[in-house]
Amino acid sequence: MPKIVPVILCGGSGTRLWPRSRAAKPKPFLPLVGDSTLFEATVGRCPPSRGFDPPVVVTGSKHLDHVEDQLGENSGAAIIVEPAARNTAAAIALAACRLPDDAIMLVCPSDHHIGRPDAFADAAIAAAALAEEGWLVSFGIEASAPETGFGYLKRGEPIGDRGFRTAQFVEKPDLERARQFIAEGTYAWNGGIFAFRVKDFMDELAAYRPAIAAAVRKAVAGGREDGARFHPDAGAFAEVESESVDYAVMENTARAAMVPADMDWSDIGNWQALHVALERDAHGNSVRGKAELVDCCNVLVDSDGPTVSVIGLEDVIVVIDGNDVMITSAAGVQKVGKLSGAVNQ
Repeated sequence: MPKIVPVILCGGSGTRLWPRSRAAKPKPFLPLVGDSTLFEATVGRCPPSRGFDPPVVVTGSKHLDHVEDQLGENSGAAIIVEPAARNTAAAIALAACRLPDDAIMLVCPSDHHIGRPDAFADAAIAAAALAEEGWLVSFGIEASAPETGFGYLKRGEPIGDRGFRTAQFVEKPDLERARQFIAEGTYAWNGGIFAFRVKDFMDELAAYRPAIAAAVRKAVAGGREDGARFHPDAGAFAEVESESVDYAVMENTARAAMVPADMDWSDIGNWQALHVALERDAHGNSVRGKAELVDCCNVLVDSDGPTVSVIGLEDVIVVIDGNDVMITSAAGVQKVGKLSGAVNQ
């Protein structure tokens, strides 16, 4: 098997998990599930013992200190410092332009929780084998509920032992359509984890988004090294169009494949998703910090100081961070990022 290079995408605006997550320190750098931060856990899922090379981390300058602090001194990681945020197609292309053409990239968001890291590594190895054959591979995450906040992948004809062609990319569906997907059994969540060979990805990017490919190549050619850090040319990178890798490449290529992955995955996309990922008591409650809950069901309390007392509530989330207090129903978590405190950081 070839060596697999994890390409870890790091950033975030710190709005959806406000007030605990902030623009200055968004959720990848917080210990939201367990003692490790989500970023540290992402790095830890890719050990050399399973065939992974040291990671390439793509991040912005405002998060560089967090990345370096949490990587530690002996990680062997390379860091690409984005001059500006330009979405995932450009971020992945930056890493691709710094790697050999035959390297297998494993693109990993840094803000996901995966409860079964061995299953993740198994899926990565299967995806890398397909990438060696020229496929651009998505992880098809087992859809356990009719979620409307995720994109979906439809499984096509088999490829080898574990892979399938991707028959269709589906944008976030309404609830009725999501229920149909679950009932049909051939759809998986698209979690934004990919594996492909560098040359194949750049060829497809150049075919479908030539301006992005050319501008990124120019930014890398004009960049500078600073120890483990690489700084692309800011002027050239400013010309890059902001577009996701799904829109730019994966939904266009004829070589799209998927590998099923049942790995206890969550994107921790809001407070309710975090609550589901945490350990809960017999009544579905979860507490971090000081709290007393009486006659409560499915309540999450996360306090960094004051003691919180909650009586007789269901499906409620209470978060205290410094002087900020945020209380929402489970149904209202999607609106947290629109609060003035979250927006005006």
